[in-house]
Amino acid sequence: MNLRQTKIPLFFLAPTILLLTLFVIFPVVNTVYISFLDEDDAFVGTANYEKMFSKRDFWNPSNLIEGKAPPYGALVHNGIWIVLHLPLSLFFGLLLALLLRDVKGGAIIKSVVFLGMVIPMTVGGILLRFVYNDKAGIVNEFLRVIGLGDLTRTWTAYPQTILLALILGTVWIWTGFSMIVYSAGLEGIPKELFEAAKIDGASRWRRFWRITVPMLRPATIIVITMTLLWELKIFDIVWVIQQGGPGGASMVMALMMYLEAFLNRSFGTAAAIATMLTVLTFGFAAYMVYRMVKE
Repeated sequence: MNLRQTKIPLFFLAPTILLLTLFVIFPVVNTVYISFLDEDDAFVGTANYEKMFSKRDFWNPSNLIEGKAPPYGALVHNGIWIVLHLPLSLFFGLLLALLLRDVKGGAIIKSVVFLGMVIPMTVGGILLRFVYNDKAGIVNEFLRVIGLGDLTRTWTAYPQTILLALILGTVWIWTGFSMIVYSAGLEGIPKELFEAAKIDGASRWRRFWRITVPMLRPATIIVITMTLLWELKIFDIVWVIQQGGPGGASMVMALMMYLEAFLNRSFGTAAAIATMLTVLTFGFAAYMVYRMVKE
């Protein structure tokens, strides 16, 4: 490749590199730098990180270990969100994609399910407030219909139930994404494979595990990667419903970062939380991209 051939690609790449440097690389590096400074811009080492972990709203696993109600701390809450939300979103997305694959009118049903992804997350948060409301919510109405009226409550108003209520509510919001990705993945599997396996006597369950699941591995990696990133940086739904309350029971890392920076004016601590969030996000993303390339 001669010099002219080298310069032309660089010429077209230059605007992208400039924008990435200004709006991604520089803010990330500057945030890491600020995380080592105090309010007077003096270098304090890891003091902000120690302060971050000393905060009950960020790290309070003792309640979880002792079996008490939240708060468990924003870091633990994000972990719980991943543990519960990720497998449920994968399962329901794949289930719907399989059920609606050859159903007449399946495209319409998929569009309805995908509405959760189309609406703004703040609107989704407002909808969840109504869904879990004691008087007008569909969840409590369902409990009354099946004879469990004694359990009705405003589920987002109590520390014992708000975190689980939010996680289950966001499963509906995110399932549409995994369903669409899996639907696209299913369309890419040659039908001849299923027909050949059926002729060989393979059961439907065996065809699912031996053909569908392996062939959907790239789609699964995409869904896991995007879902993990969304779960780590979730903010708007939590803010709309209870601003991290009651008593920090629904606090998450992105929300705590915002509160530390713009409410408490503790930019060093906010930068430390942002740095940790960035490390976790890039770490998960890099690992999943590696798996995708390896496949």
